[in-house]
Amino acid sequence: MNKKKALITGITGQDGSYLAEFLLNKKYIVHGIKRKSSSYNSARIDNIYQNKKYKNKFFLHYGDLIDAASVSEIINKIKPDEIYNLAAQSHVGVSFKLPNYTTQVNAIGTLNILDAIKKLNLEKKTKFYQASTSELFGKIQEKKQSEKTKFYPKSPYASSKLFAYWITKNYRESYNIFASNGILFNHESPRRGETFVTRKITMGISKIINGLDNCIYLGNIYSLRDWGHAKDYVEMCWKVLQNKKSDDFIIATEKQYSVKFFIEKSFQYLGIKISWVGKGLKEKALIKNFNKEKFPNLKKGMIVVRIDKKHFRPNDVDNLIGDSSKAKKILNWKSKTSIYELIKEMMDHDLKLFKKKDFKF
Repeated sequence: MNKKKALITGITGQDGSYLAEFLLNKKYIVHGIKRKSSSYNSARIDNIYQNKKYKNKFFLHYGDLIDAASVSEIINKIKPDEIYNLAAQSHVGVSFKLPNYTTQVNAIGTLNILDAIKKLNLEKKTKFYQASTSELFGKIQEKKQSEKTKFYPKSPYASSKLFAYWITKNYRESYNIFASNGILFNHESPRRGETFVTRKITMGISKIINGLDNCIYLGNIYSLRDWGHAKDYVEMCWKVLQNKKSDDFIIATEKQYSVKFFIEKSFQYLGIKISWVGKGLKEKALIKNFNKEKFPNLKKGMIVVRIDKKHFRPNDVDNLIGDSSKAKKILNWKSKTSIYELIKEMMDHDLKLFKKKDFKF
């Protein structure tokens, strides 16, 4: 029996690393595309690459989605049963500073993959999954966003992803390619990039506790998000391609929390109580109660969170929550990890990451 072959772009990222593990456990042969870099950028998949049981089951290829020739060459060589396009310039704030690069990777990169499937005559063999985003909805027009909600992107990132979404549908309808979009709402984990707000919070708190820093600087703490765990979401990505027909699905927890809530619960998990004072750019969080023996680097009244206008986006999306009823009904999927379990896992990871040898937590 031939094992299925999967190709993952963005395999060195949060979602790519979790998906690689998931597919390997499903007995897939997994191939990944990574960009050639002068710096080491494969930490998230080291555990896979160095694991002997995955020898001859896990392969990496150098390539770049912007380079159509390299994309086509890799796809032709592997002839994968499934392609998961997870590669992207995925930071919304950065997209305002690098709109051209963001568009090249997110939009044209997706087109290059789809066009390779068509030109290599792999329409009947290769299924394609496009990682879409809740940022497509931008300006909120419905209380919950579903597959029927109108799009209103509010950043270069979201605009580039909107092209990718529609070109995926276009190639599906024009060339009969099994091509599906998964519209993922925010999903986090200990592998989340350090510039994303949830990781900035858990890493920031861990540094403060260990005496390595004294304050976290953030933007709009009243932004509301639908936060899930990346592990749960990559399972959904796989389920999308196992469906009888290609389609588009919302992937969300259907629960919503503010950035401020995430901050409070992260401190609360450690038994630390904070209080808020001030308004607008002058709002800040102070340490109110804590265990002095457990946290010798903390002081009562210590300011641990401040607002900095440089962290605000030029055009912010401040209210997202998904309706994943279609995925529940058709794919029998739902999010498994609560916000509290997510915070615990991320805090535990980052506390160990920044723990001093002489610090007893």
